[in-house]
Amino acid sequence: MWTRDLLMGVRFAVAGGRPGWARTTLTAIGVGLGVALLLFAASAPSVLQNVDSRADARVPIWYEDLAPGPDTLRYESIPTVYHGAQVTGMLLQPDAGEATTATPPPGVAAFPAPGEMVVSPALKRLLDSSGHEVLRERLAGYEITGTIGDAGLRGPAELVFYMGTDTLTDAAADGTPHHNRTDAFGASYPPTPLSPMLILLILVICVVLLMPVAVFIATAVRFGGERRDQRLAALRLVGADRSGTRRIAAGEALAGALLGLAVGLLFFLLLRQAASHITLAGTSAFPADFVPSAPLAVLILAAVPLSAVLVTLFALRGVAIEPLGVVRESADRPRRLWWRLVPAALGLMLLLPLAGAYSAGSGGARELQAGAGIVLVLVGATAFLPWLVERGVAAFRGGPVSWQLAVRRLQLGSGSASRAVSGITVAVAGAIALQMLFGGVQAEESGPTGYDTDEAQIQVVSSGMTAESSTGMLGELSGTQGVLDIFGSYSGYAVRPEDRQLPGELVAPGVYIADCTTLRKMADLPDCANGDVFLAADPDDPGEGTFPLPGPGDTVDVSVDADGAAWDPDRAGPDLWTVPDDALRVDSVGDPLGRWAHGILATPGALDGSRFGGGFTEVLINVDPDDRVDTVERLRTVLFGMPERPALWEIQSAWTSDEFASIQRGLLIGSIAVLALIGASMIVSQLEQLRERKRLLASLVAFGTKRTTLSASVLWQTAVPVALGLTVASVAGTVLGFVLMRMVGLRVTDWFGFLPMAAAGLVVIAVVTLASMPLLWRLMRPEGLRTE
Repeated sequence: MWTRDLLMGVRFAVAGGRPGWARTTLTAIGVGLGVALLLFAASAPSVLQNVDSRADARVPIWYEDLAPGPDTLRYESIPTVYHGAQVTGMLLQPDAGEATTATPPPGVAAFPAPGEMVVSPALKRLLDSSGHEVLRERLAGYEITGTIGDAGLRGPAELVFYMGTDTLTDAAADGTPHHNRTDAFGASYPPTPLSPMLILLILVICVVLLMPVAVFIATAVRFGGERRDQRLAALRLVGADRSGTRRIAAGEALAGALLGLAVGLLFFLLLRQAASHITLAGTSAFPADFVPSAPLAVLILAAVPLSAVLVTLFALRGVAIEPLGVVRESADRPRRLWWRLVPAALGLMLLLPLAGAYSAGSGGARELQAGAGIVLVLVGATAFLPWLVERGVAAFRGGPVSWQLAVRRLQLGSGSASRAVSGITVAVAGAIALQMLFGGVQAEESGPTGYDTDEAQIQVVSSGMTAESSTGMLGELSGTQGVLDIFGSYSGYAVRPEDRQLPGELVAPGVYIADCTTLRKMADLPDCANGDVFLAADPDDPGEGTFPLPGPGDTVDVSVDADGAAWDPDRAGPDLWTVPDDALRVDSVGDPLGRWAHGILATPGALDGSRFGGGFTEVLINVDPDDRVDTVERLRTVLFGMPERPALWEIQSAWTSDEFASIQRGLLIGSIAVLALIGASMIVSQLEQLRERKRLLASLVAFGTKRTTLSASVLWQTAVPVALGLTVASVAGTVLGFVLMRMVGLRVTDWFGFLPMAAAGLVVIAVVTLASMPLLWRLMRPEGLRTE
């Protein structure tokens, strides 16, 4: 019985003439969009695993002491940045030269010879295109002899290069051991554990992004419900019983769902092939990376058809399909409220006990409880919306003709309108809660740095330069186009020999060699000339934890490290220097990075920096604000070829943790996909409703109704449910966000986080209305009066 009736429903779906094909096509497209997005979500573990495994596979295995051999090589990481994009680079030097038996990095066929390099396809395209002369200059001197294969790249858009060289040694420029020899690639390091706040944030993101998909699929299988019920009434006329008509309807929905699975799989395969050409927030992946998890794929393949059948049977529970018509066309029984509040109440009951108890040691049970609670609250918002739309439109009276047409249509049957808005209601409610939690977590995972970006925007540091090299670098940087001011110092440490006997772990005062302009950024100086020396201390800092600051006439050892010990134990002895008797004591001032100098400030004529045991170079640069981007790239190019590998940092007024930044990128990618799905779902639903009202629209035009009036009525029919849905979403999202923040002990900082989401809803109204206009005007033609 079930099999026969289900097969009959399938035949109605695929061989029921143009109306049946149209309904099945709309259902298949709607379900297909949702299935495709679910398959991409199910592929996320595979993508992350594949990307991370390829990244780990190219990391050299570190050895503290490895003897050279035919299968070993020296390496040095030389990354750079170009217009905000990370460029991963490495120098390679096999110990045995061309006779090496060492295995090259993944994706590289053979080690590049000195003066040669292999690059990723994306980097090669960048170098070959116009407008990137600065990057070509940075990598000049190396001939491109090959490209890196997929096995050596995190994604197709990654910028990577390997350079061949014969200049690497076992010591850095400052003489310290390098430990840069390996015999294999493939090191892996355990990931940094996430904080409870970030774990909860990820959990909320997953629920918020996937819930609208499930709602949309449930909505799609109910497309064309009114015409379907009329066909079922005709079947009752020829002898089918009520149970049989429900089974036939289930079969029709099953056919649309199965076809939707096929369409979704097709969408998934097509979009997967295009994945290599898409880069979102700096993230890309290869098509082969998108492999849905087997358990999740099986769950999707089973849940979608099953949910289609269950949703159809549930929708028919209040419809009396009789041989002479469908009783639903008379007045509907008012929707009941009590059971619609149960899911939200259960969700809050699950979430409230977690307030203040959600911690790093909570375990999977707490995460499952939190996830279930979030889902139930969002389901409750969706269940409450149809009741609110029904009661809301019932109270509307009067108004323009377009308003009355829209309201009357909603009063006669608000179910389809409510279903169309359910997806955006869930999405907006979740987005509001997510925005509140996101804002609270952002306060913990980011914040102001306190740096003065008006004084300096670039910091350059190097710990391996000699005093002579440091002076040369300052000259090159100051001559770079776009540099307005430059403040550079060469520093070491100094301690009086007798102070080394002091107990405790103390830090030696610094010795800073710089010109007077730079020293004035570090202390409040009187007159300054080359050859002067100053003793700077923070007037508000007693100097606890540091060696005593030397005074005028004191003898100090300038060959020590920060702990006051000899920098080079093999050195013959200390390098003693006497502080001039005329050295002035001055108060230090905060530099652009908010630091206060404590130590000796010397001009180049007073002390030779080559006497330091190990010198540290720091440069703060003020650049032309109108040419900042290009100036930064020119500075990176100047520094890239230096053997000491100075590091350049852009000084930021705010900081963000790396983990939080990664979650931000994932949220951006998921939000774009879900917003696209929501827009598509509402457009498809609106087109389906217009198609069912073709004769009515044509009749109204035939009786003299203006086309602009009907267009405005369509706008109102979309706007009213969306407005009510946004109201429900705002309340539910705000309550959910408050509870989530209590779970991790955060305070609400923004009670108006729903406003951007409400604005997004208005944009959706405009997009859906504009997209439906062409079909609406076509349906209002006289041909719409024809019937079969």
